[in-house]
Amino acid sequence: MSEHEFHAQYLAAPVRRRDEVLAKPYPVPAQPGVYGWWFKTIPADIDTANCVRRDDGLVLLYAGISPSKPSAAGVASKQNIRRRIKLHYAGNASVSTLRKSLGCLLSQELGIELRRVGPSERCTFGAGEARLSEWMARNALVSWITHPRPWVLEDELIETLVLPLNIDGAHNAFTPVLRQARRSAMARATELPPLP
Repeated sequence: MSEHEFHAQYLAAPVRRRDEVLAKPYPVPAQPGVYGWWFKTIPADIDTANCVRRDDGLVLLYAGISPSKPSAAGVASKQNIRRRIKLHYAGNASVSTLRKSLGCLLSQELGIELRRVGPSERCTFGAGEARLSEWMARNALVSWITHPRPWVLEDELIETLVLPLNIDGAHNAFTPVLRQARRSAMARATELPPLP
């Protein structure tokens, strides 16, 4: 299958809710692949006019892969899309760039803020992670396809689609806004005492 055909398959993949993804048996395969995050509610003042929109109104705002591209030394990650998607839905901001971005954008609405945890530089939303998970359960759905070299497809998606919540490699009007929101949240977190 050509990369163009994978691209079309990616956009046509069915979407699943949080409760479906986390239910056993897990519907997400433990394989390499590419996933997309589709939103009912847009988490910030994002111009979505050029974003992909499904017939049911869901808007594609983020694309991700697992595993990441092997290092120059050929070292490959042992991650897969099942594990990554579960971390996005049920992990915390220290292990999910999507959760970190969403939490920074939704901090006032949800009454949460990024905080350092313990003596490390690791940051999460503490007890606010539960509120973020609830927001995602209501508003964020995920789709996926398997792909043996997902980093190849990810590059194509980021180059050809408007994905406002992607940071690395993304070129859209919202990227600087998102970067600033994340920087401000990190700066504030360094000023506050760490959570226990």
